[in-house]
Amino acid sequence: MFHLPAGVIYLDGNSLGPLPKAVCDHVSKMMRDEWGEQLILGWNSCGWMSLATKLGDRIGRLIGAEPGHVVLGDTLSIKVYQALAAGLDINRDRKVVLSDTGNFPTDLYMAQGLIKTLGKQHELRCVSPEEIWDNIDETVAVLMLTEVDYKTGRLHDMKSLTKKAHDCGVITIWDLAHSAGAIPVDLVAAEADFAVGCTYKYLNGGPGAPAFIYVAPKHADLVQPALSGWLGHDAPFAFERDYRPGSGVERMRVGTPPVIALKSLEAALDIWDLADMADIRAKSIELCDLFLTEVEARCPELTLASPRDWKKRGSQVSFRFSEAFAVKQALIAHGVIGDFRAPDTIRFGFTPLYLDESGVLAAVEVLENVITNRIWDQSKYKLREKVT
Repeated sequence: MFHLPAGVIYLDGNSLGPLPKAVCDHVSKMMRDEWGEQLILGWNSCGWMSLATKLGDRIGRLIGAEPGHVVLGDTLSIKVYQALAAGLDINRDRKVVLSDTGNFPTDLYMAQGLIKTLGKQHELRCVSPEEIWDNIDETVAVLMLTEVDYKTGRLHDMKSLTKKAHDCGVITIWDLAHSAGAIPVDLVAAEADFAVGCTYKYLNGGPGAPAFIYVAPKHADLVQPALSGWLGHDAPFAFERDYRPGSGVERMRVGTPPVIALKSLEAALDIWDLADMADIRAKSIELCDLFLTEVEARCPELTLASPRDWKKRGSQVSFRFSEAFAVKQALIAHGVIGDFRAPDTIRFGFTPLYLDESGVLAAVEVLENVITNRIWDQSKYKLREKVT
């Protein structure tokens, strides 16, 4: 069901998922029959305006959200900003945003920018992932964490951390960029306040595919959107001069939905109608453990950067090596695509929708050859482009 280039073992679906074969025809049909024939009428006749919430419910099923509480649109950075601004507004008497040093930089950047804009002496407090529990207290306004660490795959315990946060009156925001489509998520059971995530990794929505935001029912009709865009208005086409927030999660919409991108995601999500997250997780654990065991046996020069225990790890395995970038480049040249995260981490994602044991073992053979024979130690593998 996926287009994968011949001779390539793809271990980078945790950064960009491959192209589902059905997407090309689905998007072409939309462009030809809907945009082409309906023109602007397509907003009504083809249901373009409702795609953001319709697909939000389909993603909601994968992350354990209530129907009607997930909406798509904009980028993950924007959704982080919206969630954090809402959380700080709810806990306006507190000034601390608590996060960890392993959080994805854009989440921290957005927090820094928002704090600077507010100018109310808020503090972004970053501690090591292991210190999060002990730093949750009554001074914290918002706990903002990425459930699965982008670099190491370390997995936070969402349910227990959210419970402690709520016991201390703290609002929780969970970034599911490396969770949605990779591991089972149950936002309702965890009682999360907000969650955000992207759709171009494990959900295979395509490069730059729109992000999603979840707002718990208890907050949905109360939050005041910091980005009060026209599609978050209660009556966008009344063109009123003043903003009135829409109902529920609809108020977290901002600008015009990217219909072509949403149509691509729509076709990609069809695959998930055939998959069960428990099965995906079980197979992911098998593949990750196989890779980890084989690499440690064959490539002792590499140092494991991910948790060894699968219960503490997402669907990726990372290793550290002083020349990690060059190794990554050499692997790509020999048909294995993983990725590099500065300064010294090689990252491998495991996606059972299109990867099996034979692919894992073949990838390990290539990695062993690259390391043992120092194939990486060539100048051509050390040249860095804009995207590393």
